Amino acid sequence: MITAPSRSELVHRAADLLPLLREHAIWAEENRRLHDEVVDAMTAAGLFKMRVPRRYGGYESDMRTVVEVLAELGRADGSTSWVAAVWQVSTWIACMFPDEVQDEVFATPDVRVCGILSPSAVAEPVDGGVVVTGRWAFTTGARQSHWYTNAAMLTTPDGGHEPVMTAIPVAELEIVDDWFTTSLRGSGSVSTVATGVFVPHDRVLRMGPVLGQRYSSKLNADSPLFRGPLLPTACATVGGTVLGLAKAAKEAFFARLPDRGITYTSYDSQREAPLTHLQVAEATVKIDEAEFHAYRAAELVDRKNLAGEAWTVEERARVRLDMGAVCQRAKEAVDILNTASGGSSIYTSVPIQRIQRDVQALNLHAVMHPNTNLELYGRILCGLEPNTHYL
Repeated sequence: MITAPSRSELVHRAADLLPLLREHAIWAEENRRLHDEVVDAMTAAGLFKMRVPRRYGGYESDMRTVVEVLAELGRADGSTSWVAAVWQVSTWIACMFPDEVQDEVFATPDVRVCGILSPSAVAEPVDGGVVVTGRWAFTTGARQSHWYTNAAMLTTPDGGHEPVMTAIPVAELEIVDDWFTTSLRGSGSVSTVATGVFVPHDRVLRMGPVLGQRYSSKLNADSPLFRGPLLPTACATVGGTVLGLAKAAKEAFFARLPDRGITYTSYDSQREAPLTHLQVAEATVKIDEAEFHAYRAAELVDRKNLAGEAWTVEERARVRLDMGAVCQRAKEAVDILNTASGGSSIYTSVPIQRIQRDVQALNLHAVMHPNTNLELYGRILCGLEPNTHYL
């Protein structure tokens, strides 16, 4: 085993990459995937080891560390941070599988694991496993991943269906180059297709036990990192990317402020206008609020994991609330700063327009949508049952 770097060291490593990420951000948008130099640099910095078990040379970093690293990456490029977030979550999911499956996954040096929670494929039982057929959209980072943890509906003996998680090498899937979008273009979130792919029993997990924190790994059972619940872990993770985008918007705005006036007014300097003072103050308050919710979610996950305490329904929903609040407040802050950036900000060379599109996309994500998460938490506060299994 290796000695894991501290939180400050990993955040520092991420910060050192920001010039490279900014340099390749437009290339990533145009080519609809991360530049290989960016992936190589994050790999060399050890950022993909944060959710890897120590027995494979990983760091087993806590959630607060992961969130801060992703927020740092998001300051440079939303797509890069989002891909890194998905790889963090999916690598963690791979650690739910039996230990012999993990031996297979982590045999690949610096393995990258992508994943999808939507069960949009069918798994038919056969001798020794299942045969999976179907298509998954929004497969972030698939073309630069080695393994895929995805969901499918398993046909049961009574003719019904049961959701399961599977682990499949990306090489066994067809990649459909359909990622033509307005936002997060560099994330390469293409569709993937399985056509009669055989998956052995060991690489199939029933979703019910997974959502109930009954995982198949024996060697990970004593690690605080790997005994937490799936949805709070995933939701707390992705909040880091959104927080990073909000911070990026503020930095991008102030970088251009000294050279800008307000056209068709007497203000030769935008920073002298009272309107600007109100805008940057309001945006900063919202960014601070986003940071509060991102860190509150991370710290709850870390605290519960360390203590080995059972999660209440309210706590699970609150992490989703926090994630929704990060999205909502970040979008509000970015919208203010984007509005204050003037007509010249629509050029692709100006980062604020890309930041605004990326944060909008994350606000539309089915699990991250603020309205969905506010309603979910409100239902529980009112004494009603949650209307989702994704807790």
